[in-house]
Amino acid sequence: MELLNDVFTAKAIFIGIVFAITLGVAAYSTYFERKIAAFMQDRIGPDRAGPFGILQPLADAVKMFMKEDFIPANSNKWLFIAGPCLSMLTALMTSAVVPFGDTVTISGVTFDLQGIDVNIGILWVFGIVSLGVYGILVGGWASNNKYSLLGAIRAASQNISYELAMGMSIIAILMLSGSLSTKAIVETQQAGHWNILQQPLGFVIFLICAFAECNRTPFDLPECETELIGGYHTEYSSMKLGFYLFAEYINMFISGAVMATLFFGGYDYPGYAYIAAQLGSNAATFIGMGALIGKALLFVFVFMWVRWTLPRFRYDQLMGLGWTGLIPLSMFNVVVTGFGILIDQPILAGVGGIVILLVGLIVNDALSRKKKIA
Repeated sequence: MELLNDVFTAKAIFIGIVFAITLGVAAYSTYFERKIAAFMQDRIGPDRAGPFGILQPLADAVKMFMKEDFIPANSNKWLFIAGPCLSMLTALMTSAVVPFGDTVTISGVTFDLQGIDVNIGILWVFGIVSLGVYGILVGGWASNNKYSLLGAIRAASQNISYELAMGMSIIAILMLSGSLSTKAIVETQQAGHWNILQQPLGFVIFLICAFAECNRTPFDLPECETELIGGYHTEYSSMKLGFYLFAEYINMFISGAVMATLFFGGYDYPGYAYIAAQLGSNAATFIGMGALIGKALLFVFVFMWVRWTLPRFRYDQLMGLGWTGLIPLSMFNVVVTGFGILIDQPILAGVGGIVILLVGLIVNDALSRKKKIA
């Protein structure tokens, strides 16, 4: 019983730490997004709240709490409140199966740096991601506003479309690892054998789909102000709006952590075995946790970089890319991966993926030039 209590306490502390890190990253992502936007647009960005503006997230939080908590008279009150809560809850739940590190031993007791280690971890991720759209859909419908409803419908159709390609891109990873467990997938990538080397096409597809799932530019049509005022959260204010915005940044961070887990070795890093031999396994594990968080933050930067680089798609272009572009590519990737495994040459999947990606880019460029000439 005492051992059980120790494990439970350690898990609770670890989950609390991950929760705090996730919220901290989400809060300061707003600051860094403004700074990155300012840099790319030759501006200064936030510089009033604290040195270099580093207290801007706190100022934003105070502003959100102090704003009037407005609920439209003709809205469905309880669903209007439940919408942002659902988005926030599902965003936080996704990280439960992400292995942030190997194991640590404290006072003779070994703990996993993972919220829950289930043998269907990938299915957990996709199940929670699928539930996330309900927060947007419920909020948009309960607002009793046609623009909010249109944004919610766009978000639902967009997420459903791109989840198909995302799921297909993951099948190739599961074929290589032979497991649905995120922990097992990371363990098959140790010592530098990262899946990105064998699945570059799968990674590109997953990355594009992650942009769409997070409603980030160039896939931010559910909330684009040029057509929908503010999209599905038009009627929201105060911390209800803050929950929606927070959920988006949390999803960015968790998407980065999932991509690092599936394609970039998770908590693996060069010199892991040497660090473990010199400083001990606990030190190597905590450095690995920092490596995973660093990889996730790098993807957060990519999300921000793309936002201030590419224009958004038209809605027909968005749906066309998902259904006629990414889904066939992901199916081709699965076939090539299966063939490579059959002849005991899984690296063939990586070569084939690169070839088909280059061919696709060339064909797309040729078609674009033909349309311009016509």
